[in-house]
Formats: sequence, structure tokens, C-alpha cells
Amino acid sequence: MTTPATPATPMDTVTLERRIKARPETVFAFFTDREKWLSWMGADGTFSFEPGGSYRTRVTGEDVASGRFLTVDPPERLVFTWGWEQGAVEAGSTRVEITLDPTDQGTVLHLIHSGLPTAAACESHAETWQHYIDRLALSSEGTNPGPDPWPHQPTP
Repeated sequence: MTTPATPATPMDTVTLERRIKARPETVFAFFTDREKWLSWMGADGTFSFEPGGSYRTRVTGEDVASGRFLTVDPPERLVFTWGWEQGAVEAGSTRVEITLDPTDQGTVLHLIHSGLPTAAACESHAETWQHYIDRLALSSEGTNPGPDPWPHQPTP
């Protein structure tokens, strides 16, 4: 289960924490390999997993997210811009930072998504990230999460 990392976060930010029973190297690979990324989030997409590299992924239905990778520091940290090609959160207009901390049982994933324009966008993206980080945990732990049943719609 994904839980908020801290009770108080800035109004434009979503912060989540998730314990995953897999090493950081394993989890990180699910952020830097196209097929692994699509196993937990997305129906198809193109990715250039390097600083400055772009990505574009159809998450569900016609919902397309796109942005650029800013930092790719295996197996500890990944930073990328994020947004929807249709919706209130413009493509590449926000920032997602993923850090992976090793533990005796695997990894603690920290996600900070900042720069969201409204409270509704924060609420929508918190729900979205909880859903997808749970799917990432299943994939990283060796379980196929199956087809994505969630018909997410970007914040209007």
C-alpha cells in the first residue's frame, strides 16, 4: 500500500512513500526500461532514458503524458518533468522526483510530484500515483499486475 510520506506538503505537491520488497537496482530498472515501465504504467510509449531525453506515453485510453528526464542517477534517483497532452496539467509543466533508499527488506521509494497548478490537480495526481506505484511494486516484486483496469482521466 502506498501512503503519504509526510502529513504536511506544499499546496502544489504530492508526496508518497512506498516500501517495495525488491532491491533499488531492480526497482530503478522499472523506470529506465521501456518494457518494464509499460508493465506497470502505460499502454505504449517512446522513451529516451537519459538526462534531457524525452518521453511520451499513452497511459490509458487516449490519455498521453509527456516530458523530459532531468536526472537519471542509477539506482538512487530519477527526476523528470510530467504533464498531460490534454488537460489542466500541461505536458512537461511539473516535476516528479523519485528516490530509492535501500533497506534490509528491499527499498523505500519516495515520490515528490511538484508544481501542480490546483488542489484538484494534486488530489487527482495523488490518486493516480498511488495506483501506479502500487502496480510498480507488484512488477518490481516479480508479480504481473495484469492489464491496467483504471480508466484515469487527466484533471480537466
